[in-house]
Amino acid sequence: MARYRYPRIPESEVTPRELFESRRRLLRGGLALGAAAVAPGLLWSREAQAWQGLLEERLATDLPSSELAGGESTTSFQDTTTYNNFYEFGTGKRDPEIYGHRLETDPWSLTIEGDVDKAGTFALEDVLAGQTLEERIYRHRCVEAWSKVIPWVGFPLADLVKRHGPTSRAKYVVFESIHDPDNLRGQRRSIIDWPYREVLRIDEAMHPLTLLAVGLYGEVMPNQSGAPIRLVVPWKYGFKSIKSVVRIALVEERPLSSWEERNPDEYGFYANVNPTVDHPRWTQARERRIGESGRRETLMFNGYGEEVAHLYAGMDLQQHY
Repeated sequence: MARYRYPRIPESEVTPRELFESRRRLLRGGLALGAAAVAPGLLWSREAQAWQGLLEERLATDLPSSELAGGESTTSFQDTTTYNNFYEFGTGKRDPEIYGHRLETDPWSLTIEGDVDKAGTFALEDVLAGQTLEERIYRHRCVEAWSKVIPWVGFPLADLVKRHGPTSRAKYVVFESIHDPDNLRGQRRSIIDWPYREVLRIDEAMHPLTLLAVGLYGEVMPNQSGAPIRLVVPWKYGFKSIKSVVRIALVEERPLSSWEERNPDEYGFYANVNPTVDHPRWTQARERRIGESGRRETLMFNGYGEEVAHLYAGMDLQQHY
């Protein structure tokens, strides 16, 4: 990341470190209480507590922080975790918070396959082994014209891809989310062709800003936000940042992503934040920041144009939306 220069957020506008540290102390001191705060009524198994405890030890240390939201204030933890799209739980914004406790995150494994030298299915503990977690404060822009600023905790996707040896045939990276209709009520409806699937070009996937997140606000990722591991691509609309990932495949030919397959006129493959290309049913030129009144101007590439515009040099972004 050293070769990029990012605007620094003033200390007065960043969530206080004392608040982060108090949350971490709470997590270290009472894992079961932490679970109840995320999903009331959920009791963790002994195995789940052991896994969470392992991750908490990583989160409890001082995290290297990259502030990448251009001086903007972070959205509150409450607003971030209670206003979400996660259609596996339902189409309401609070459905993920209400029904998120039905997501079973222990045990969790990640299958990595396709055009790689080291394919297989790996326990999440092994996926995280040796990874340096860092804090990235990113803007998050939904295709529905609302937005947030979120401090994620995770590591670059490129680190994981490189570890598994992508071959020269790998042109696209396919992500697949959990499929569990017995527990995930939204998957009993034909909103999309489940399981949820997203796709990035290999250069997008390998970009330093593309993150695999396992936490936010210094805490383990809540179920409603995409536990235990999710993708974060900050210059694209939020539906590209697939949640609760169980499979990553590197492939030569591009498959359709879920929303592109469902309605290509409204949800393009690239889904780059672009205020000059409107959604068929609303303008994308302005957005509503959750927790604020009024609307603000939307930034091209969500404000990350200096870092990512070269990926699309020569492309007609009115056509390739």
